[in-house]
Parts: sequence; structure tokens; C-alpha cells
Amino acid sequence: MPELPEVETLRSALDPLVTGRCVIDAWAHRSAKFTPATAAVDATILGARRRGKFLLLPLDDGRELVIHLGMTGRLSFGSAPVDDSDAYLRAWFRLAGTALRDEEILLFHDIRRFGRIRVVPAGDYATIPTLARAGPEPWDPALTPARFHHAITTSSRAIKTQLLSQRPVAGVGNIYADEALWAARINPKARRVGVDRARRLLGEIQTALQRGIDNGGTTLRDYRKIDGAEGANRPSLKAYGRAGEPCLRCGATLVSDVIDARTSVWCPVCQRR
Repeated sequence: MPELPEVETLRSALDPLVTGRCVIDAWAHRSAKFTPATAAVDATILGARRRGKFLLLPLDDGRELVIHLGMTGRLSFGSAPVDDSDAYLRAWFRLAGTALRDEEILLFHDIRRFGRIRVVPAGDYATIPTLARAGPEPWDPALTPARFHHAITTSSRAIKTQLLSQRPVAGVGNIYADEALWAARINPKARRVGVDRARRLLGEIQTALQRGIDNGGTTLRDYRKIDGAEGANRPSLKAYGRAGEPCLRCGATLVSDVIDARTSVWCPVCQRR
């Protein structure tokens, strides 16, 4: 699933391509997950922002076009005519031309249909609970180590599960949670994380996410940048996807297990409970 680095990579590429362009037509798959796309017609996109794993495109009429990529969502640009036989096309937006760009179509493909599109009043995310409950952004100055520690002590769930809930900090998914926990030497099943380890974990979350952004995201299978290129972060992964391989820190064999329905990888020596 695209996480903060992948969505931020898309956002930064989209911003100059969509800002100031009117949505002159749109189409959506019949699923209610995608039909709201057509509500953006006749509105002008003012830019591209991000909140956690969500893309937010503010519109000139006081609304926002919200896009969540789910597990296999992909955004790209194309030109007319749209290929009606494309089985994985879930929505498209025809954007008016500008002095610098011809009329184009923003395409949203999603193989597994776990993504979704909404058009909502700006800042009103009542119909998108995950977004409405999202915690602070990783680099929010208000997210101090003390606040982060307090957030993860309000639940008795495993620390990995808490990170994936988006409540202590927004934007962290399976890939970057495994990476940050490995770097911080914290077992993903741990249910108590003290002040010092919480401070270290927050720093490693920020480091892992920034590395992902700098590398254009992590492509495992479906994720692609706007131009269709793969992200370059996969070679930097130290834990995620490496079960059965040696730990790059101590040489022990990395292990994996399912924690609250999500597969996790860690070092049994470096990340003892």
C-alpha cells in the first residue's frame, strides 16, 4: 500500500501539473468508492496537498477532491481518447489546457479497488474516518517525543499495530513501520515502550519516511510515480520483505509473524521483547 513517501512523491509531481486547471469532464466506475469523482466537474484545482496517506486537491469552490490509493492505486496522465477496455481504470478527470500544457486526462487505476475518491467541503472529513482521526504529521513541530510517548501509552496494543492505526503519527504503513522499528531496535510486538525508546522510535520514523521521499518511494509491485517510473527506495530496506535473510546489523536471521493481520519482520536478537 502506498504510504506517506509514495503519496508525497505523487503530490510533489502533481502540484505543478494540476494547479489552476479546471476539471472539464470526469468519469467514474460505478462503485460508490469512485463515483464521487464526477462531482469535481467545473471546479478548478488550486494545488496538491497531502495528509498522511491521502492526496488532497483543493478546489476553487470551497471543496476538496480527496484521493486514497488503497493498495494498488496508481495515478498517471494520458490524452484522449480514453481506453474504455481498460479493466482497471476506476476514474478519470479531463483537465483544461493551459498556456504551457495541452488538455490532458488524469487517470486513476486500481487493480484491487481498495482505493477511494471523495469530494468534500474543505477540511470536513466526517465521511472519511481514517483521515478524520489521523494523528499529527511526522514533522509537525507539535509532535514532540513526549507527545508521541503519551500517544503510544494510551493503548495496550502492540506498538506495530498502534503505528498502523495512524493515530500516534500519520502516514506510517507496514513498510516504514518495520524499518523504523528495526532501526530503533524495538520488537513490533512490544506493548510497553518507555520514554527513551519512544524518542528514538520517533526519530527513526522520521528518518525512514524522509529516506523514502528522497528515493521517490518504494515500489514492490504496483506503485509507480506519475511518469510511470518505479520508486528507488527498495534497496535501502533493512527489514521489510527480508524475512529469512541475515540482519544487516548483527547477522542473525530475520523472522516474521502476523501481528493483528499484518505481516511483520524483525531481528530476534536486535529487537528482543
